[in-house]
Amino acid sequence: MAMRLPQRVCMVEVGPRDGLQNEAQILPAATKIALIEQLADAGLSAIEAGSFVSPKWIPQMADTAEVLAGLTRKPGVSYPVLVPNLKGFDAARAARVEEIAVFAAASESFSRRNINCSIAESLARFAPVTAAARQHGMRVRGYISCVVDCPYEGAIAPAAVADVAAKLAALGCYQISLGDTIGTGTPARIQTMIEAVSAALPLERLAVHFHDTYGQALANILAVLEKGIAVIDSSVAGLGGCPYAKGASGNVASEDVLYMLTGLGCETGVDLGRLAAAGRFISQALGREPVSKVARALAAKAAA
Repeated sequence: MAMRLPQRVCMVEVGPRDGLQNEAQILPAATKIALIEQLADAGLSAIEAGSFVSPKWIPQMADTAEVLAGLTRKPGVSYPVLVPNLKGFDAARAARVEEIAVFAAASESFSRRNINCSIAESLARFAPVTAAARQHGMRVRGYISCVVDCPYEGAIAPAAVADVAAKLAALGCYQISLGDTIGTGTPARIQTMIEAVSAALPLERLAVHFHDTYGQALANILAVLEKGIAVIDSSVAGLGGCPYAKGASGNVASEDVLYMLTGLGCETGVDLGRLAAAGRFISQALGREPVSKVARALAAKAAA
């Protein structure tokens, strides 16, 4: 029986933010600007441009204001930034940002270790941020980490994920991105989680953010496409290793996701050749090969 998949899928590019913040090397603003502009030229309509967090914690993102100031913004492209609090929101507003993102967890242990507060306290911190965003006409995207497993407490109940998703939506998040932070999810477990969350929120308001630590990301993306999810986060060249598994791959590579989506007949508006070129550009800047298998195969074919 043929699969019924979304006809059009929106790819959200997280490489310039979630990818680069997990890379040990700190790149100059000009390199980040060039990467973001190449990604926009490849046809991506949502590109995470940075985050306004303390440079003490994430020095890789210390130049986000400089990046946004130097960026030639393409019409129809969104350049969201991550903000943890009102101070970050004020910086985003000063940088003329039109969309922000807030970051919660489905795991109490992860929330306390990652942002030093409980889930409830994190949501309370976001309330004034989302209220200010509404007041100034900014869209807010919500992220939930550890939607399958937590590195500290193991399996996470799907109902716990649904509860946090509903609360973020109530705060005003137009979309909730569900993150398999340590990449341990498998298709059946992912589908069970999606079923629980979609009982609380419409599928149209959900996205996924999968890591490829255990090599399951593409299988998990196919599993959520079958459930009707049509927004996929990915990272060009597979930028960003997994901080919870030394040496493991982190974010699923955008080139690999696009190749699969194209093969499934899903429209994305993204050009694979240009996307792969952007991946080669940033990989060269980092002094290594792209993690993406598709990017490597294309390079080998071109060299043959």
